[in-house]
Amino acid sequence: MNSNRIIECVPNFSEGRDMEKIRQITDEIESVEGVRLLDVDPGRDTNRTVVTFVGEPEAVCEAAFRAVRRAVQVIDMSKHTGAHPRMGATDVCPLVPVAGITMEETVVYARSLAKKIGEELSLPVYCYEEAALEPKRKNLATVRAGEYEGLKKKLEDPSWKPDFGPARFDAGAGAVIVGARDFLVAFNVNLNTTSVRRANAIAFDVRERGREKREGNRITGKVVRDADGAPVMIPGSLKSVKAIGWYIPEYRFAQISMNLTNISVTPVHVAFDEVCRKADAKGVRVTGSELVGLIPLKAMLDAGRYFLHKQQRSAGVSDTELIETAVRSMGLAELKPFNPDEKIIEYILREKSSSRLADLSLASFVWETSSESPAPGGGSVSAAMGAMGAALGTMVANLSSHKRGWDDRWEEFASWAERGVQMQKRLLQLVDEDTAAYNAILDAFGMPKGSEEEKAARSAAVEEATKQASLVPLTVMKEAYKNFDLLAEMIKKGNPNSVTDAAVGVLATRACIRGAFLNVQVNVKGLHDRAFAESLLAEGREIDTRASEAEDDLLRKVRESV
Repeated sequence: MNSNRIIECVPNFSEGRDMEKIRQITDEIESVEGVRLLDVDPGRDTNRTVVTFVGEPEAVCEAAFRAVRRAVQVIDMSKHTGAHPRMGATDVCPLVPVAGITMEETVVYARSLAKKIGEELSLPVYCYEEAALEPKRKNLATVRAGEYEGLKKKLEDPSWKPDFGPARFDAGAGAVIVGARDFLVAFNVNLNTTSVRRANAIAFDVRERGREKREGNRITGKVVRDADGAPVMIPGSLKSVKAIGWYIPEYRFAQISMNLTNISVTPVHVAFDEVCRKADAKGVRVTGSELVGLIPLKAMLDAGRYFLHKQQRSAGVSDTELIETAVRSMGLAELKPFNPDEKIIEYILREKSSSRLADLSLASFVWETSSESPAPGGGSVSAAMGAMGAALGTMVANLSSHKRGWDDRWEEFASWAERGVQMQKRLLQLVDEDTAAYNAILDAFGMPKGSEEEKAARSAAVEEATKQASLVPLTVMKEAYKNFDLLAEMIKKGNPNSVTDAAVGVLATRACIRGAFLNVQVNVKGLHDRAFAESLLAEGREIDTRASEAEDDLLRKVRESV
């Protein structure tokens, strides 16, 4: 998916049992060019399917319209039952900005989609969240109050006239709620009880809205109301969280069903641990959790770091290990396998067959380097050596963090290990950036040069590509030089049994910087902009000199210690 403007659509359809009906709806989505279907998550007991797809805004809106139209044709709300609140065949249809588009722009698309559904399908449509046309309709729970069963009466109330479409009750289709919102994570926590009352009590404890304040007994006491007659609420412990308790016959236990509407405010791991605390206080145990739909990579990595830190262990490990830690810690695989390639949005969006050099096995990278192809060449290999230098420093930090008898120092070394992982990642990116820069030069030289205009365009493209090909190895030098801070600390304070590993990291880093500087020197020779070339050379010489001094100093310290 190469578009610079991407939005996500997460419609919820009131059908989770008839897979043929669900397929007909998703076929409509996939019939639109430029749209990619990411996830289809049916729930039998909720009788609801959450569908996720992404693409360019216009294409996504067209796919959403077709899906809503088909849902009206195949779903009969007059016969629908299910555990989840709902108001129509297509209950909610939110648009979410993913890349290259603002929330304000997404709101325009959401309202346009709502208008089209209302006018062309003659359905009552309400707009919610950021797309709401009046404040009281911003909250989804408020718009959906009364659900399908109360919709006919709601449509008779002038204050609840739909934002688009007729104020007419359609028994088969119900109403549609269209919105624009930030990324929402639907997250259910499993309990070792069948009691909906206890599950709801926990949900009310944690959700932002909380529970109604009552006089005396908080369950049977009279609801306390404010001057306007509205119930006074006791807020729950988690901001940006909506939650209810329900019983799932398929699983034979109750769950806390949560919508985390802003995971930068309340991440999944914080929500999980808080439910664990509130459940334990009521004599209920959390047995696991499930993710409905997709989740951003950062949320899973943050969760992995959180649970490792709780164990006083270093989180300076691979993304794979962080994800595995998060899955195990929250029991995300209790009900069904958790496949990161199918649940993490960034993993789904990446190309199935990666052409990145950094994704090759070590042996494949070596053989590719030795082939007759000029890329990967010295620049990419230099970046790879820098990544290995950082990896050795990270290894020593992790070993030191877990060393017996150094328990009071785990956080110090864990912090260095996590910094080292970021160094590795950046240098691995530069492995491919160097090859891409070289290929850009080849593309520029391949441009036509028949006319004077073509010659001028070709010359400008070659100059620009050469500048980039000179900047990339200089960036490699800058990033690799950061390794010395990590390696110096590990040589000075790290596990003494691993000091020579850190020394090899120094050698790898020095080789990286020397190799990258050679690439800077050879590439700037082709530049017409000599002032730019000289500035790069001066900066490169300074880094090279400092790297040489760092190498001599650190290797001397290693020799003195062994």
